[in-house]
Amino acid sequence: MLIHAPIRLVLSVLCALAAFTIQAKAERITFVLTNDIYQMSDQRGPDGKLRGGFARLAAVVKAERARGNRVIVTHAGDTLSPSLMSGLDRGAHIITLTNIIHPDVFVPGNHEFDFGKDVFLQRMSEAAFPLYAANLRSAEGQPLAGFKDSAIVSYGDVRVGIIGAAFDDSARLSNPGDLKFLPTVETVKARAEQLRRDGADLVVVVTHATRQQALEIADSNDVDMTLTGHTHDLFIDFNGRSLVAESSHDAHYVVVIDVDVDVTTENGRRKTVWWPNFRVIDTATVTPDLETLAVVAGFQAELTREMSVALAKTNVEIDSRNATVRSRETIIGDIIADAMRAQTGAEAAIMNGGGIRSGHVYAAGTEITRKDILAELPFGNRLVRLSLTGAQLRAALENGFSGLPSPAGRFPQVSGLQIEVDASRPAGSRVVSIKVDGQPLDDNKLYTVATNDFMARGGDGYTQFRDAPRLVPDDDAPLLSNAVMVYVRRLGTINEMPLDRIVKR
Repeated sequence: MLIHAPIRLVLSVLCALAAFTIQAKAERITFVLTNDIYQMSDQRGPDGKLRGGFARLAAVVKAERARGNRVIVTHAGDTLSPSLMSGLDRGAHIITLTNIIHPDVFVPGNHEFDFGKDVFLQRMSEAAFPLYAANLRSAEGQPLAGFKDSAIVSYGDVRVGIIGAAFDDSARLSNPGDLKFLPTVETVKARAEQLRRDGADLVVVVTHATRQQALEIADSNDVDMTLTGHTHDLFIDFNGRSLVAESSHDAHYVVVIDVDVDVTTENGRRKTVWWPNFRVIDTATVTPDLETLAVVAGFQAELTREMSVALAKTNVEIDSRNATVRSRETIIGDIIADAMRAQTGAEAAIMNGGGIRSGHVYAAGTEITRKDILAELPFGNRLVRLSLTGAQLRAALENGFSGLPSPAGRFPQVSGLQIEVDASRPAGSRVVSIKVDGQPLDDNKLYTVATNDFMARGGDGYTQFRDAPRLVPDDDAPLLSNAVMVYVRRLGTINEMPLDRIVKR
């Protein structure tokens, strides 16, 4: 067959162009993000609507997977703790429920380590979903069994690089034992560069990190999408080149990102163009998944039974009536304050009498149950540890005694302190002496003080606490009721206690 020269030239040019640019099939990949989900059931919001919980989250995930798109469900950590049920089973029910959701990527937040290294490893071994943590290492510096640093997943002609990173400040905020945490930002950047060299077209990071860390990662030239948790915000930021997203907390909202990805090969080099479309799902609009709802109901029934379990027996009368806890030292106040100090390791603890609410008298011989502790501490407060100068601590106690002789919610129930008070003096100058662990208070010394998050926000007039440095952020602090339950159970028997922490002249 003869081909004239001009025709051969045209064919040669067309073949060259075909070799120069190859258009791959465009792909749509849907990312579903959840993070910081502690409560297994939905909760009623200020608008009166029910939101969140695993049954509504499961409904969202199932609906997205049913669309037939390529779906990657991501969980950016913080879920094993804190909650009432987790205080009982150390997060076992959370793993069962998360297995139903079956995220494609899970990274540990700081609350995954609240029950210690051994429980963390046990719970992770029970997970039926993929675990990622490029910056988490054993005491010997090795990757943990069952965890990936990263992976490349192909969807048609598109290669998606996935990196996971745990919260690198977990040693300060939680209890990971001898596990080691590499710096999140540096680790992610290095891993992203490697994924690019390995051929990833789109690099996605799932991490439990501070907002500053997330934005630093997003500024990296090698990271396209940063899906994060920790700050409990509903947050989306896209600058036209990279994005950061977070899905509130407890699945109240779920951020879904549909990403259209086009990959072309030009002169042997791959070029990626991608664009996100954001959908924020308010789970108040979602019908709970019935299968998951049944599992949640089973756990709720178990929790109800466990609330009736006796923690300790009291051999003395315990008085939690309002007029008592708001005007003088009490056994119930001492126990709660002691529990706060035992949990946090603080030098002193202060609990406002107004936070003790049952108004009940427990006769000698009464068995104290978990339900009783919840009745005394019904507000779901967290246990916060502050750093205060002696002068600030003195001023706070002056506030606590300012209402005497009338009962007041601000009256302090304390641990680690011995205080002499003269109520006949003017308010603001009633504290005669203060000792911390038996030593006179030094106004210039820094002390660690445990309190509840209401007081830490300046509630009941404790303005000295409001701007005090937190040794652990309020949102990462444990539940006060759980700490008291653990402490009371450890006591086993409540005997007569010397009421000599607050002496009135």
